Amino acid sequence: MATAMVIGTQWGDEGKGKIVDYLAQKADVVIRSQGGNNAGHTVVVDDKSFALRLLPSGILFADKTCIIGSGVVVNPAVLLEEIEGMTSKGVQISKLEISTRAHVIMPYHIRIDEEDEKLKGDAKIGTTKNGIGPCYADKVNRVGIRIDDLMDEKVFAEKLRVNLELKNRLFEKYYGCEGFDYDTMLKEYLGYADQIRQYVKDTNYSANLYVKEGKKVLFEGAQAAMLDLDHGTYPFVTSSNPTAGGACTGSGVGPRRMENIVGVVKAYTTRVGAGPFPAEQNNEVGEYLRNTGHEFGTVTGRPRRCGWLDTAVVKYAAMLNSLDYLAITRLDILDDLDTIKICTGYKYQGELLKEYPASLDVLEQVEPVYEEMPGWKCHISDCKTYEELPEAARKYVERISELTEVPLGIVSVGPNRSQTIILHDIF
Repeated sequence: MATAMVIGTQWGDEGKGKIVDYLAQKADVVIRSQGGNNAGHTVVVDDKSFALRLLPSGILFADKTCIIGSGVVVNPAVLLEEIEGMTSKGVQISKLEISTRAHVIMPYHIRIDEEDEKLKGDAKIGTTKNGIGPCYADKVNRVGIRIDDLMDEKVFAEKLRVNLELKNRLFEKYYGCEGFDYDTMLKEYLGYADQIRQYVKDTNYSANLYVKEGKKVLFEGAQAAMLDLDHGTYPFVTSSNPTAGGACTGSGVGPRRMENIVGVVKAYTTRVGAGPFPAEQNNEVGEYLRNTGHEFGTVTGRPRRCGWLDTAVVKYAAMLNSLDYLAITRLDILDDLDTIKICTGYKYQGELLKEYPASLDVLEQVEPVYEEMPGWKCHISDCKTYEELPEAARKYVERISELTEVPLGIVSVGPNRSQTIILHDIF
């Protein structure tokens, strides 16, 4: 049995796409287990950039089976657009599997997302407005439409009729906006059904079969631990569980089959949208990190909030996910800094906190505790081995490992697949 899992340890945008892409070279199967097209990431291969939203990163390899698992919510229009974009760049889409149990994002989900954010005003969550949350809400309310339903014209037509009657009343009576036309939506989505039918499969069974056969199976995380619905900085979280446990439920593969859980840590910290961020730097440091790191959302284009690395966050994520290794990314972004700070914990009312607080009020009031380390003041993107890294850079990543109590596995020194230093073979 050979499995591996890639998990984000912060608030997303850690560089998971690159790490998954690198590990996918050795994998036979890559499984996306949760989230939707709110989870954009960019992979760079031979200086060619690929922006992925729904498709697993393994899609860039023609010989890899790529699975969109049961825990994912799928916008068929976005998926087909992404497939077309890949094929136009010469990427062969031949071994894609979409779970029959994945839920379908409908146009009314997107509109509910938009209208809810308007009504919330200053209390808005900062959603990507892609309908992700409302789709998961329908799933929990047991009125959702699954891919399997979409494949059956009669079943889909009836479920759409019931849903649209309810949703249109909501739009007209509550939001004060126009509803949707049933026939138009029915025709549109049956068209999508015909186009994706060739990929649809019961992936709960195929995923477990691949593991049983001894194939190298890579579980690709979307978003990150601090955006987990149950364990993150609620309510400023996503609507699914981007933790190791969520990968199990979202793929249909049991926890005893999970090995080599890799936590991706950006060498500094970023966050999109509202919510507490104790290590945030609203100053020249934050601007430097944003501009040097090109910290703008893949999906939304929104500027990310930036700050020093917060190991209190990463250590918490390490506990939640039983991390085996760290993958440090974007280390090269710190090349020009004279000194670098690491947040090692928080003080609240003068006392050092021993646990990551659930209370947002507490998080908004904590005082970050910093360690200061010297920068390396040279460019590291051409380093091919760990020994080639400047001593200051090695000490920095080793300190991250010490503070989080997780061994180093991978150090990334640039966006390209080749700019990756492996300290431990994951597969």
